[in-house]
Amino acid sequence: MKSIADYVALEPEYYQNILNNHQTLFGNTIDLSKVKQLNAIVIFATGSSANAAYGARPLMSKLLKVPVYIEDPSMAANYLHYDDLNTLYLAISQGGESYSTIHLVEQFVHNNQTIYTLTSNSQSPLYQVSSHVLSMGIPVEEMPYVSAGYSVTILDLILITLTIGQKIGEINQDQFELYFNQIQKITQTLPQIIKQSQAWVNQNQDLFYHSKRVILIGYGATYGVAREGETKFTETVRNTAFGKELEEYMHGPYLGLHTDDCIIFIEPHGRLTQRAESLKEFLKQYVPNISTIYANTTSCFNARDLCLNIKCDELLTSLFMTIPIHLLSYQVSQLKGHNLEKSTYPEFDQITKSKIKRIIK
Repeated sequence: MKSIADYVALEPEYYQNILNNHQTLFGNTIDLSKVKQLNAIVIFATGSSANAAYGARPLMSKLLKVPVYIEDPSMAANYLHYDDLNTLYLAISQGGESYSTIHLVEQFVHNNQTIYTLTSNSQSPLYQVSSHVLSMGIPVEEMPYVSAGYSVTILDLILITLTIGQKIGEINQDQFELYFNQIQKITQTLPQIIKQSQAWVNQNQDLFYHSKRVILIGYGATYGVAREGETKFTETVRNTAFGKELEEYMHGPYLGLHTDDCIIFIEPHGRLTQRAESLKEFLKQYVPNISTIYANTTSCFNARDLCLNIKCDELLTSLFMTIPIHLLSYQVSQLKGHNLEKSTYPEFDQITKSKIKRIIK
């Protein structure tokens, strides 16, 4: 079985294949003929799929000029109502086995409502119950703790947005090419990003091996990165981790600060840079272990920092800034001796039925 690191190494290949085939994957598969005016997009997802959606959300909203909501499928299916013909509904499950997502899509189909499902598994129960399927454009990820699938979901959502934008007239050809070319350059730079990230992980793994709690802070597109950091550290390192939006953390959680916390800022060089620097200035009075992953800085003065030196729109930084987080969580998990190929609690799915392997009719 491939490891998280193996799948991170495959991201340049996956990205390029999707870029080469974006028209086939998304251009001819999204029908907006019944939408008079796009009012909103609602994305149903949990776990890493939801984290990825948060990474793509700011750019989606900016380009399409509509609000983008990310909802929990279980809450939506059991307690909320959705019935707007001018809203685009998307459900994401890479493996296509999430009970709550399958249940939600079944409800939409039963009510003759249109919902698009994004998955990589054509043999999955989600694929089986769906009427409108969008392929993620990658093979099924064998590793249960997804990495490449998370990153590809962000790329897919951005390309879906560019496709929709052209269909409804919000994006012209020049704008499409502007973003597409930036994504292409990021894809070509991914091998170097992986190399830099691995060097940073090797230098800092001992610090995080001994950490009791990790707090990741992001904003804009990197809020999704912070959330994914919480998910992966919790799943693989099996240690306490929190992924917070910058202002959310400043609104109260900072009061639970511990001097032995390890804090990682994910800095996309965007609108809230100065707010992040102000928070960092405060935290340095109480916490010695503060790291920053910078999207576009050429040289770092702190060995705990990582400077990726990638010039791009701040809303595209989620396409690559999770790479060091994925590699760090994986490497620390291996130092702790965790076998990620084997379930820690094999009875969990059997009891809770949170994953559905197949549907019997």
